[in-house]
Amino acid sequence: MRDGQQMATQAIHAGEIHDSSGSHIAPIYQTSTFTFADMASVEAWAEGETDAYIYSRGGNPARTALAAKLSALESFGMAEDSESVTAEIFASGMAAISAAIMGIAKAGNHVITQQVLYGSADHLISDVLPEFGITNTRIPGLDPTALATELANHPETAVVYLETPANPTLGIIDTARTAEIAHANGAKVIVDNTFATPILQRPLELGADLIVHSTTKYINGHGTVVGGAVVSRHPEVMEEQVASLVRFVGGVPSPFDCWLTNLGLKTLPLRMRQHCASAMKVATFLDTHPAVTATHYPGLPSHPHHELAASQMDDFGAMIAFDLGSYATATQLMDRIELCTLAVSLGNIDTLVEHPASMTHRVVTPEDRARSGITDGLVRISIGLESVDDIIADLEQALAT
Repeated sequence: MRDGQQMATQAIHAGEIHDSSGSHIAPIYQTSTFTFADMASVEAWAEGETDAYIYSRGGNPARTALAAKLSALESFGMAEDSESVTAEIFASGMAAISAAIMGIAKAGNHVITQQVLYGSADHLISDVLPEFGITNTRIPGLDPTALATELANHPETAVVYLETPANPTLGIIDTARTAEIAHANGAKVIVDNTFATPILQRPLELGADLIVHSTTKYINGHGTVVGGAVVSRHPEVMEEQVASLVRFVGGVPSPFDCWLTNLGLKTLPLRMRQHCASAMKVATFLDTHPAVTATHYPGLPSHPHHELAASQMDDFGAMIAFDLGSYATATQLMDRIELCTLAVSLGNIDTLVEHPASMTHRVVTPEDRARSGITDGLVRISIGLESVDDIIADLEQALAT
């Protein structure tokens, strides 16, 4: 890409394939295997003299194109090292998270993370990884003093893992401070950037080593694909420790899914602008509604991490959590919504509402949910691209007593 091009331009043009067919939109390379002209071509590939594709588990042009586009966006504005940023695409967000953590942390290592996490990531770190000899500690908000103490107590720590904004409570972690402390103790920092996307937040600029995405969400944006990605500024870590896991463990996306995700990604800057503008209006409405006991949105001045969010994000995102005080009142709202949709996931063009305690975070124990602030009355909403007046009207009628 030409130096100085803006993110909206790179979202459309970075990594695009223009082959000899003259097709304006890249073809879908829906094939399991690739052919060689002769054994000399095989030998050239084996010696690393060419970048030929051989088998779609190892690589596919659609996957390469999507990885290049994500790398360009996550490295946008980096003063240095932008050329070293690489990405790998996975079949799901959880495949990406698993590869990022297990690519760095081995048996005998330790992982430190925040208290509140996406339910499946919580289960992976708390229940699955210990079976492979990888222990963990949870620190509320990754408090810097507590983090430094825990790293000193666990010199075997390989990974500090964080979500910011956190799912579903929308807490914000100071990424730069976390990276500074982790690096001083020899640990790598992995940031889940799914809620913010590279349009709103670029953790590599703040010192993170790896970024993970559920590309299912805003990056695809249309609810048609399940996918994931890992992006890093350490090419050797990606090549030797992380990217190999997509080949050898097999969490491989299909060419068609990569093509669809690439297509969705082209409109991400435009979509995020409207998502955020609408979310601010919905959050303001919820924050003043008498039926709502608490509204969690980083864009509200009342949010405890509002200033931190403003300092490390370009906008505040489109995810809101709000508490209705009890399971009964939360259920009433979700039974009454008409325009909004009761469903897990997020980042679609339409508005999705879900109940974390019984849906996305059901695998988390009630005790851990309570420690994380996930109450039975908490509702999570992903603000879509409908008219914001219509979204608010639907919530207003659903909240009516």
